[in-house]
Amino acid sequence: MAGLALDGSNPDVRLLYEINGLAKAAPAWFDRIMEFVGEYGIMLGMVLVVLWCWWSVRRRGTAEDAVSAVAGIVWAPLAAGIALLVNIPIRGFVERQRPFREHTGLEVLVEGKNDFSFVSDHATMAMALAVGLFVVNRKFGVAAIALALLEGFCRVYMGVHYPTDVIGGLALGTAVALLLSPLAMMLLTPLAGAVSRSDRLGGLVRSRRVPTGAGSTGRPGTIGIPEPCPGAVCGDGEKGLAA
Repeated sequence: MAGLALDGSNPDVRLLYEINGLAKAAPAWFDRIMEFVGEYGIMLGMVLVVLWCWWSVRRRGTAEDAVSAVAGIVWAPLAAGIALLVNIPIRGFVERQRPFREHTGLEVLVEGKNDFSFVSDHATMAMALAVGLFVVNRKFGVAAIALALLEGFCRVYMGVHYPTDVIGGLALGTAVALLLSPLAMMLLTPLAGAVSRSDRLGGLVRSRRVPTGAGSTGRPGTIGIPEPCPGAVCGDGEKGLAA
């Protein structure tokens, strides 16, 4: 399917030239920023959003909520990895060349892109991460989806993808993250629960919120059982447990 419609009447090509034309009109320093943002910066931002979401759900949620949420957060990068694997045969089947190989006059900000164009790996990975986070937490998910859309725009701006490459990547990432989510959560939630009971790794999963009525030790994630009154008379008038 290498012979996709690539003539000038194709709206995909027209939109490519319009968006990439912004790069031609922009100053060189701005293009360098867009190059870094589109190639590395947004993906680094996605990692920070994932980590922030992990920290937030452990700080605010209950013990049960934390286990489920952490399982969902673990699924987000796994979904991105699976989506990239699914994209390998898609690229080999479609065999769409990069736009700068088929069209002249494009401002290409990243050299050395010799693999096939459809679908965009960056858009696929970013949207799979974003949708995975949205299932866990809408606030962080919306922020991540905004970053994924910006990633798609940057790939076209940089002249390395057609708009439909990006749309295909966004759709693929969404489909993998949503369709496989029930099975993934079925497997990951018990695993996260087991990790939460571990002395060494439990802190990665356990809620940091101290339940109401917890003892004076203030240990995060512990059940709120009041401590006995050693050697003293308790409030109900009965003798407390001996120390």
